[in-house]
Amino acid sequence: MIPGGVEFRVWAPGKTRVEVVIEGGRDPTVHQLEPAQSGYFRGIVHGASAGTLYRYRLDGEGPYPDPASRFQPDGPHHPSEVIDPSTFEWTDSNWAGVALEGQVLYEMHIGTFTPEGTWEAARRQLGELAALGITVLETMPVSEFPGRFGWGYDGVHLFAPTRLYGRPDDFRRFVNDAHAAGMGVILDVVYNHLGPDGNYLGRFSEHYFTDRYTTHWGDAINFDGERCAEVREFFLSNAAFWIREYHLDGLRLDATQDIYDSSKGEHILAEMARRAREAADGRPIILIGENEPQVTRLIRPPEQGGYGFDALWNDDLHHTAMVTMTGRNDAYYSDYRGAPQEYISAIKYGYLYQGQRYKWQKQRRGTRTAGLKHSVFVNFLQNHDQIANSARGQRCHTLSSSGRYKAVTAVILLAPGTPMLFMGQEFAASTPFLYFADHTPELSKHVREGRAEFLAQWRNLALDEMQSVFADPAAEDTFARCKLNFEERRTHAEIYALHRDLLKLRREDPVFRRQGENGVDGAVLGPEAFLIRFFGGAADDRLLVVNFGLDLHLSPAPEPLLAPPEDRTWSILWSSEHPDYGGTGTAPLETEENWKIPGHAAVVLGPTESGP
Repeated sequence: MIPGGVEFRVWAPGKTRVEVVIEGGRDPTVHQLEPAQSGYFRGIVHGASAGTLYRYRLDGEGPYPDPASRFQPDGPHHPSEVIDPSTFEWTDSNWAGVALEGQVLYEMHIGTFTPEGTWEAARRQLGELAALGITVLETMPVSEFPGRFGWGYDGVHLFAPTRLYGRPDDFRRFVNDAHAAGMGVILDVVYNHLGPDGNYLGRFSEHYFTDRYTTHWGDAINFDGERCAEVREFFLSNAAFWIREYHLDGLRLDATQDIYDSSKGEHILAEMARRAREAADGRPIILIGENEPQVTRLIRPPEQGGYGFDALWNDDLHHTAMVTMTGRNDAYYSDYRGAPQEYISAIKYGYLYQGQRYKWQKQRRGTRTAGLKHSVFVNFLQNHDQIANSARGQRCHTLSSSGRYKAVTAVILLAPGTPMLFMGQEFAASTPFLYFADHTPELSKHVREGRAEFLAQWRNLALDEMQSVFADPAAEDTFARCKLNFEERRTHAEIYALHRDLLKLRREDPVFRRQGENGVDGAVLGPEAFLIRFFGGAADDRLLVVNFGLDLHLSPAPEPLLAPPEDRTWSILWSSEHPDYGGTGTAPLETEENWKIPGHAAVVLGPTESGP
């Protein structure tokens, strides 16, 4: 925006004539842009202003929406709208930003978080989320995508928040009010591919994509080939854009293993991290990577050859927890047993696989985690992918016993990593989370076939009898069934209280809130039982005793981690079997007959002074 007009600028190398078409009035007007350096075209249109609709015409073809559009009011195939970000009145000048330590993440899909599926409706829930103990909201991708509903991972206008959830200022208001409630907001962004419908980047330049690499979704982004400098700048600017113009507190990068850069200079991921932090202008932000092969280089500092991210999702802990809760270890759960030692190792070391053979993939998996803080691993029981990667999109509490589910929840929320909840998990939502995407009929057919093929890696889901169970991703009912019902905060009050109290214990207890800073260790107590000891210093340790199996009478008990601090005895601080959580009560674990550990339970012990 400039006084009295708007400056338009677009990258279209190889084009000889680029025009901006001003639309929305009775007769469109056409304005030719002048060539500039490096394949850009630019020009000023006097009389244009915020709200002006426009598209670009390239050598007489088009018109096409702006690749860097700030808003697509009628969807990705229609005109772009000029947005003036300076008119929004922010009130978060005292917001200090967020660093990773001490955070509790909450992944949410705006379209199904509320019945209305809008930023405004989600904004009205911020107070409840803050009271629960959430500190950072992680929204699934919001860049404009085609159709009436979708997950957002097929975005095609990376700078334009989708019209489905409201206008750009509605997003800004959501962030502004989240900050007022004491919560940060980070955004899931997709820099490994663009969606198949509504993607006009190729009309402007053939250099945006490359066939040198293969992703699960088609051609990769060209970060290291011919004319890659301008392509890199487009995506680097996008990472900075969300931090700067929407005051976001960080980014979560999707499937970083499919972001390829073999150039000799700064890796594109490292450059993205640097540019995002520069955009924050000294305010701390959080950068999280999803990386299926578990490459810890992402979270090591640049001076050690790393990319400077803050955290990585920890699939290993999720997978072992799912085996524990469901008893199934087929498909990509094949290399997990849900055994006590897996929990101990995941809590102590983050990833379980750090270079060992991984039979499911027939190759080695993972890299070393030595020297990394516990907090760099984002731990979860549920996320959008893992719930939907099933026959019916069921939440994991419906796939397990109540006792096991509560015990595993305690492990995840008290472990020294960074915990993440998926929306509705806190009150055991009865609604599923399915894969949904509103595409053209032909594309929808391919999506249905692709989902069925993916789910067939589970032997039971490959059966003919299961095909009718899978929800149609293109059906509006599939989308509607996923919307949360907040009345379940009341009707499922016991599990809601369990999550609230665990987050309070994590936040307020002087040992748990250190996230293993003074050390953490563990021991196997039985076939399905184990303990985790959190060292607090000054005889102020905590003991988390977990038993997923039958009641265990541990006698003898030749395990030194069970011993209380000197001149202390153990007392119960918290139990998953407390009546407030629908439990049946918890008797003392240490008795005259040695240790008696209840089954399907997790118990937190703390030291108290010994009696005479």
